[in-house]
Amino acid sequence: MEQPQFETTGAIIDVSRNGVLQQEGMHELLRKMAVMGLNVLMIYMEDTYEVDDYPYFGYMRGSYSEQELKLNDDYAHKLGIEMIPCIQTLGHLSEALKWNYAEDIRDTNDIVLVGEEKTYTFLEAMIRSASKPFRTNRIHLGMDEAFQLGLGNYLKKYGYQERFNIMNEHLRRVVDISEQEGLSPMIWSDMYFRLGSKEGSYYDPDSIVPESVKQSIPNTQLVYWDYYHTDEAFYRTFIRKHQALVKNPIFAGGAWTWNGISPNYGKARATTEAALKSCKTEGIKEVFITMWGDNGTETPMLTALPMLQLFAEHAYQQGEIVEKRLEERFEFSTGVSWRDAMLLNKLDETPGVSKNNLHESNPSKFLLWQDVLIGLYDKNIEGLSLNNHYTALAAALHTAKENNPNWLALFDFYKELAALLGEKAEIGIEIKRYYDENNRSSMRAPLEKLECLQQKTDSLRKKHRALWFSLYKPFGWESLEVRYGGLSARLETAAYRITQWVTGELERIEELEEDRLEFEGPYVMPEGSIGRNLYHRIITAGYS
Repeated sequence: MEQPQFETTGAIIDVSRNGVLQQEGMHELLRKMAVMGLNVLMIYMEDTYEVDDYPYFGYMRGSYSEQELKLNDDYAHKLGIEMIPCIQTLGHLSEALKWNYAEDIRDTNDIVLVGEEKTYTFLEAMIRSASKPFRTNRIHLGMDEAFQLGLGNYLKKYGYQERFNIMNEHLRRVVDISEQEGLSPMIWSDMYFRLGSKEGSYYDPDSIVPESVKQSIPNTQLVYWDYYHTDEAFYRTFIRKHQALVKNPIFAGGAWTWNGISPNYGKARATTEAALKSCKTEGIKEVFITMWGDNGTETPMLTALPMLQLFAEHAYQQGEIVEKRLEERFEFSTGVSWRDAMLLNKLDETPGVSKNNLHESNPSKFLLWQDVLIGLYDKNIEGLSLNNHYTALAAALHTAKENNPNWLALFDFYKELAALLGEKAEIGIEIKRYYDENNRSSMRAPLEKLECLQQKTDSLRKKHRALWFSLYKPFGWESLEVRYGGLSARLETAAYRITQWVTGELERIEELEEDRLEFEGPYVMPEGSIGRNLYHRIITAGYS
């Protein structure tokens, strides 16, 4: 007999980083969640909803209208799922604050100006617009990662103030607005712990929140987000720290859909298992899995479904998860083979990467976008035979595509990606070797591959486009299509310059004169990591 282990188990879908789910995409997610037994969906909207009197808020970002949100809430309600708006009322508002209307309410480029009355007029309009379409009286107000709080225009206007006090002053005002609207708020918890840490770290075990600050925290729930640790003892410690601050904290884990262009199931599972076991032990009543879309939502939302199923299994099982039951239920919920879905993990968990990819390497992303003449990551992958890895993976994904019609477009996209990487992963190493050897005749082989890669890039773009438009609104795709266009143009230029060198028209290719160094920053890359980064740091060592 199964027994619910939590009062609510659900998910948070990010619609703020280009990928704004269209109605059918949202409905598909809700149907899958209902079959799995999940009962809450938070919709994370930084500026992707319309706000009365602020026409530039979410301008050209695919913002949801009040009617669209209401229709989604109606659909969720029929399935027994509570939809909760999840917004930002302090930081993470760079897209909303970039327009001139926000000049008087901007502390830094992504943080609102605390203490300014125009700020609270703005936030009141945001809260009212975000909450109005939904049945629920709950709202998530955000407030995470406001690292420069009080250090921009606030500092110029008021001088330096104790940042705990700034945080609580602002939170009280925003909670008051919420309560006036009949809402029960929650916020991310990290700013309290960061401010209490000498290192400014969320996960600092020595972080101390002063008793006076604890007593002054307004009536709100705290959400402890953590998708980084694999040690149950760590989660138990931090759950207790949260319980010492407020009653009934909420836990949010992660599906790791934001690793790059493919999911990181290894890290998602390792962290989820430790976290949810700890949540059960410590009496947490509400848990959520986050589906972020960092750096442009390159990874399609569908790839989160295996980890949603894992959360659902934990929601109804007290002990260890039975693997066979997990696989069977995932196939029942989605019509997709669990084992075939796990093939997507091999796009980033490659040779050279540690088990479960705990260091978050994203080779499928950096090898796709990196420039073949500059090759910022070529030194990192030497000797790993990644061409062979991706060629074998492409064959396996082709079989998976044939066996899983419900994920036909998804597997087709990833099969095409793996096939492209089977040609491109090491081509920069090959080009550099022939150049250093002054071997113009052998250089003709990679030159022919460059023309083939241009064709494969366009084919991949079209498959990604078809997948995107099946799930998301069109806004945001332009950003990813520019990446494909940039890759195609650079492949053509590489072929142009290498042809000049092969024919003797060009004596030196300056990009190939440079020694290849390991890519070392800005993240620490321990053993078991071959690199991770954002698009603009992959394509150039300059300013993009």
